[in-house]
Amino acid sequence: MKELALAEIHKSLGARMGEFAGFNMPIYYPRGITEEHLQVRNKVGVFDVSHMGEFIVKGKEALNLIQSLTTNDASKLEIGQAQYSCLPNLEGGIVDDLLVYRLDEDQCAEGEQAFMLVVNAGNIDKDWAWINASNTFDTRLINISDQTALLAVQGPLAARALQPLTSISLEEMAYYTFTKGQFAGVDNVLISATGYTGAGGFELYFNEKDAIPLWQAIFDSGKSLDIQPVGLGARDTLRLEKGYCLYGHDIDDTTSPLEAGLGWITKLSKGPFSSSEIFAQQKKDGVKKKLVGFKVNDRRVPRQHYSILDSEGLPIGTVTSGTISPSLGYPIGMGYVETSCSTPGSLIRIKAGERMLDAEVVKLPFL
Repeated sequence: MKELALAEIHKSLGARMGEFAGFNMPIYYPRGITEEHLQVRNKVGVFDVSHMGEFIVKGKEALNLIQSLTTNDASKLEIGQAQYSCLPNLEGGIVDDLLVYRLDEDQCAEGEQAFMLVVNAGNIDKDWAWINASNTFDTRLINISDQTALLAVQGPLAARALQPLTSISLEEMAYYTFTKGQFAGVDNVLISATGYTGAGGFELYFNEKDAIPLWQAIFDSGKSLDIQPVGLGARDTLRLEKGYCLYGHDIDDTTSPLEAGLGWITKLSKGPFSSSEIFAQQKKDGVKKKLVGFKVNDRRVPRQHYSILDSEGLPIGTVTSGTISPSLGYPIGMGYVETSCSTPGSLIRIKAGERMLDAEVVKLPFL
């Protein structure tokens, strides 16, 4: 397993460490997942997500490459903006979901553009190979994953916790914008008003050699606000409450973005891209299955791969994610069901071993 630059700090804080995507990651700290979850929803918490992958795409045809490979329309991005997107394969499935950042062009030759792609840790090698195999454009690709650290400072008090460390006005940063500047005495930190918790906050990208001093500076600055470290366990429950997809659970190489409710990042009008003809046909004909959210009228948690049945007991789909929502106090989940059973209010059943759990399809997000 790969170790994070902050691994020893996590261990000293009592983190329960575990393997995730080939990395030794903090899953939760002594206070536990529920308390960490509520910490982020109500105050501010810090995730070490340095396992994520980062690729630089630079060249005269950088935009053309990204447009040919991703579903969203990167031509709409101004310098300092980011967008959520996905990489479709050639069969209508998803190679990965990712963020696309439009970088400044200070380090580019005349006529060049620069972007950063942020991909899931478990897909770094797969994505790198996929993008390189598709690069027939005048574009250079640079994998900076191993030298880049990433901290996600999330929650309603995130700006207050971080503001003493930078002259950049964090409160004025719009959602899905970013800027580079000095942070805690370190130059060229990319500060992004993004995150995958639905609680607001920022993500900080920087050279991993600066990870320990930046971590310490953030916790010193946020001490009066009760800032706390948070592990991957709460990151999962936070994203699920907001109906955000997790690759390998809710989306994968066999699910289309239209089935997954990601039609809003599938811009068919921008021109051809991988599987765009398949998605156009799906949009015309409709999809046979849809990703839905559901609440369970029981205390048992719906687990990935549990079968979903209709009210008559006939199989209609499969659970992809499930947890007890710390904010709501009852079990919630997501899964694919036949389109005819996807309307909010539809009654379904979850087969949990020999037990049947009554559930109801609800509109996403859960809160």
